Amino acid sequence: MKRLWLTFAQATTIALAALFVVATLRPEWLQGTPRIDAAPIISGEAGGLELRQAVQDNPVARAGSYSDAVRKAAPAVVNIFTSKEVKAARHPFLSDPLLRQFFGDRLPDQAPSQRATGLGSGVIISPRGYVLTNHHVVEAADEIEVGLANGKKLRARLVGSDPESDLAVLQIQAEGLPVITFGDDQGLRLGDIVLAIGNPLGVGQTVTMGIVSGLHRTGLGINTFENFIQTDAAINQGNSGGALIDTAGNLVGINTAILSQTGGSIGIGFAIPASTARSVTESIIAKGSVVRGWIGVEAQEITRELAESFKLPGTEGALIANVIAGGPAARAGVKSGDVLRAVDGKRVGNPGEMLNLVAALAPGQSSKLTLWRAGQELVLTIEVGTRPAQGKRGK
Repeated sequence: MKRLWLTFAQATTIALAALFVVATLRPEWLQGTPRIDAAPIISGEAGGLELRQAVQDNPVARAGSYSDAVRKAAPAVVNIFTSKEVKAARHPFLSDPLLRQFFGDRLPDQAPSQRATGLGSGVIISPRGYVLTNHHVVEAADEIEVGLANGKKLRARLVGSDPESDLAVLQIQAEGLPVITFGDDQGLRLGDIVLAIGNPLGVGQTVTMGIVSGLHRTGLGINTFENFIQTDAAINQGNSGGALIDTAGNLVGINTAILSQTGGSIGIGFAIPASTARSVTESIIAKGSVVRGWIGVEAQEITRELAESFKLPGTEGALIANVIAGGPAARAGVKSGDVLRAVDGKRVGNPGEMLNLVAALAPGQSSKLTLWRAGQELVLTIEVGTRPAQGKRGK
């Protein structure tokens, strides 16, 4: 029995010693980690230094990486190059009669023209080659070129644009184009991680990361119709028209503008929600333009002073400052001084919300306007008109 115990003790000691050696020299054998092979890559004059490079038999997914989302979306994000002819200002001396008398036809009648170039970004949204970008990226351009992620450049035609939402649709001709997937911007929450992909300052496709800093931003004076997603993901010149994606690689917004005193990103960027972009795009492709509802009023924000003056219960709503003669609102009985509080039961918080709600109405349909007049609530039925074409407002 004593001899058996001694044999067991010796075997255990040897096993523990072997385990210690393996744990010290080859820990991956115990933990299943990737194999590490030693490879001398610097030698001789460098002093014979040997560096060890990890060789992964089975690559492990990197924690906290958004590479899969970028790999899914980035191929559909393109660079947009524009150019247009700009006539240089004619120098007043060229029109001087005395100079004309001496030099005659040798003086040019017109100043030489020049070509101005611009750059931006865009997103391929359809296998048919439709590319979504900002209106201000392609505004007044007579030549538009789209640079694909694989380096290929293609001529593009302008299908249509909408200055009031600052969106435009281009089309390119190519087979097998990568297409981005639209995400659910309605489900975005403050603090959600988002990634911006574009071509800032012409350096090439770049990805930046941030969070959703704000939702439903209006009243910024950037576009006529505003309902921006605010993010601190860096957006710079050239990013306009690029993609704002979620961590699954789906499109949730079109990067459009920044607030900055220097022209560079300070962490306050704005994107048009993907749902808005999709609606505008479908209208442009189907009809050539965007058709919106219109009731023919001008509204202003309600301040505390105005609320007290008009004896209003609060500052919510839009104060009707002017009713256009002969317009839908005038025919329905709306008056200056009324406060619009709801459109078809949807609350109006301010003039910006009123504009968006009215624009979403179908021209020709009847709608209910909930108003506050002389201390009482009033509901009027109005036949919605078609919004006249407008130019882009703001910056």
